[in-house]
Amino acid sequence: MNRPTHGALHHVEIWVPDLDRAAASLGWLLQTLGYAVSQTWDSGRSWLLGPTYLVLEQSPALTSDLYDRRRPGLNHLAFHVEDATTVEKLTVDATHRGWSLMFPELHPYADGKQHYAAYLENADGFEVELVAISTPQNA
Repeated sequence: MNRPTHGALHHVEIWVPDLDRAAASLGWLLQTLGYAVSQTWDSGRSWLLGPTYLVLEQSPALTSDLYDRRRPGLNHLAFHVEDATTVEKLTVDATHRGWSLMFPELHPYADGKQHYAAYLENADGFEVELVAISTPQNA
């Protein structure tokens, strides 16, 4: 097995207020993007794609049930997707699974004409960006 590139992302762990709700929205999206369920335990799940994995955990050490992407910390996760058609299909599918399209009046160019993407927010306020086309300065 080849070692991942030095400096490549190893994993991301996100603490969520409700694991079932997060697994239904974020887990569905991860699996749709090609991640596979890797581990499952009472308070968490992990999904793996290549050498990178993402963990959702409902930790007993949470200090709040509310998430605000505008506070210091993680703002959002951005995922590459195959093309603009895939962005649109995932956007429609996501809205049927509790996600809301952010900035609908600017969609799909909320970050400019050279950046074709959808910005989605789930019921807990977590944001994901699905990117089909991006210029290097927006990546």
